[in-house]
Amino acid sequence: MQLGTRWTSGDEPPRAVPDALGRGIAGVDATIPADALGQPRPRWTLTWLEGRPIAELDTGIIVTLDEDGEPVVRHDPDDGFA
Repeated sequence: MQLGTRWTSGDEPPRAVPDALGRGIAGVDATIPADALGQPRPRWTLTWLEGRPIAELDTGIIVTLDEDGEPVVRHDPDDGFA
């Protein structure tokens, strides 16, 4: 596994994030409501496993790419807050 980088959801992803993965991340970010109390937004972590990018949000949402290079969003119920 190769460690990538971290950034706050809603911010522009780093250049290392492939465009297709970025589309999946943007779709997830669009569903996160703004916190009226000013709590910080969750953060994404980009890692690479066997050359494939994986973005995981602190809440347990994971965005990967399928064999066709299209984004796939899933949730790990054993990780994160929800």
